[in-house]
Amino acid sequence: MAVINHEKCIGCETCIPYCPVNAFKKVENQKKVYVDQDICTKCNVCIRGNVCPVDAIEDDNYETFDSTFQHVLSDPTTSLKGSSVPGRGTEEMKTNDVTARFKKGEYGICIDMGRPGIGVRLRDAEKVAMAVAAAGMELEGPECTPLAQLMTDLNTGKLQDDVLDLNILSIIVEGKCSPDKVGDVLKALQKVEKEIDTVFSLGIVARVDENGHSPIIDTIEELGIPKPVRGKLNVGLGRPLID
Repeated sequence: MAVINHEKCIGCETCIPYCPVNAFKKVENQKKVYVDQDICTKCNVCIRGNVCPVDAIEDDNYETFDSTFQHVLSDPTTSLKGSSVPGRGTEEMKTNDVTARFKKGEYGICIDMGRPGIGVRLRDAEKVAMAVAAAGMELEGPECTPLAQLMTDLNTGKLQDDVLDLNILSIIVEGKCSPDKVGDVLKALQKVEKEIDTVFSLGIVARVDENGHSPIIDTIEELGIPKPVRGKLNVGLGRPLID
């Protein structure tokens, strides 16, 4: 994690605008800066960028599970232990054309929470996970996505109580559902978005018919959700293990 060596710090405040979650703060009545560890996501942007002109920003050891988890999920140059997947520790559902995680008759669901400048508390990630699980979404297990490693119950999306206040740069709630449940999942997201203090974007893996249409378009229109204007299309370059 980033810490300030106050013997070196000259209080120039050069570091403050570089932090993606505004964790650098002025020390009251002193010409010094400190890192608010409650806000810091351990992304190491300040360290990798060598932003301090006097090298006062130092990298402390990640001695606890909490700080290690924050670092791995917030620093795209690191890999999750066990999966060796860089970034946020998941192959992500958008790679389905080669990973074949979602079969015919299933919708892949990805709720991408937080962003640089905002971050996401795991308390809010739990709210979203529990909302969609209750609506019929089957959450991905720990072999696919890091968030599941913190869940006490994969069926409900409940996280360990001791991690709920952790601040992460971004994290993904991933899973799948049947076509008859996708409407309920979207309704649950519409409701829970008013209860969280961050942002999220929604991705859906869906197959189209010979006319290029998918029933999911009809579902989102019925719910008053604007049609997506961008998408990622598998043009046949990937070779999944299933049809």
